[in-house]
Amino acid sequence: MRDIDDLDKSILKLLSKDGRMSFTEIASQLEVTEKTVRTRYRTLVDQGILEVVGVVNPISLGLKVSAILQLGVESQKLNDVMEKMMSYKEVRHVSLITGEYQLLMQVNVKTYDDLTLFLKDLNTLSGINKSNVMVQLEVNKNTFEIH
Repeated sequence: MRDIDDLDKSILKLLSKDGRMSFTEIASQLEVTEKTVRTRYRTLVDQGILEVVGVVNPISLGLKVSAILQLGVESQKLNDVMEKMMSYKEVRHVSLITGEYQLLMQVNVKTYDDLTLFLKDLNTLSGINKSNVMVQLEVNKNTFEIH
């Protein structure tokens, strides 16, 4: 994988603000040709540096309750628990982390009753020895922009 240069970073920065920006608009703003932008874009995608996805706002789908969960997991059960967490439709994000807890997750559900049911189900799983649940009251920023 090659290093990304200033032009690549500029393309990434523009796309991180507006993923639907046309190659023509990017080229105009960066004062390069559209072909240059198209070639750089394809290389960034091919190398796995850039992934183009649609980000859905969970609230717009009626998933109004969001929580961050930290899970303490027995080391010999870590992979099993991680796989199980990734299989839940309510789980939006799973990270392996350092510190007191081994897994960090984001869960989105419609109601607090749904969150309660999810947590009760979680408590039946083998290998989880502790948890910390933080309900998100507001999300004030949820972006990733290149600086």
